[in-house]
Amino acid sequence: MKKLGILNSHISKVLSDLGHTDMIVIADAGLPVPEGVPKIDLSLKLGTPSFQEIVELIADDMVVEKVILATEIKAGNPEAMQFITEKFGDEAIDVSINHEQFKVLTRNAKVVIRTGEATPYANCILQSGVIFG
Repeated sequence: MKKLGILNSHISKVLSDLGHTDMIVIADAGLPVPEGVPKIDLSLKLGTPSFQEIVELIADDMVVEKVILATEIKAGNPEAMQFITEKFGDEAIDVSINHEQFKVLTRNAKVVIRTGEATPYANCILQSGVIFG
């Protein structure tokens, strides 16, 4: 049995298989999952687990070089925007696309991890970095 880190075997496998610039999505309960993109559904009920809780867990186990957010998060969910900014820093955040463009970009993700989050625009794409140079 695994002793440390994420115990969910599906998430652990995805993170282990990531290469530089690969992307994963952490989604609220309502974000559509594109056909052909695997979904790991963690939702238990509305709000559980939260977007913030899952982002924290993933960030502890993944090298994140960029976080892509929809521009609507700024006005539609300033709490989530503040959390992401504090967690990753301004230099890692890309908020240059709207929500419709964000949904199109999720087609390139290795996986969508669905939370129980029930607040608007609580979605992010995490782009993988590397642990060396």
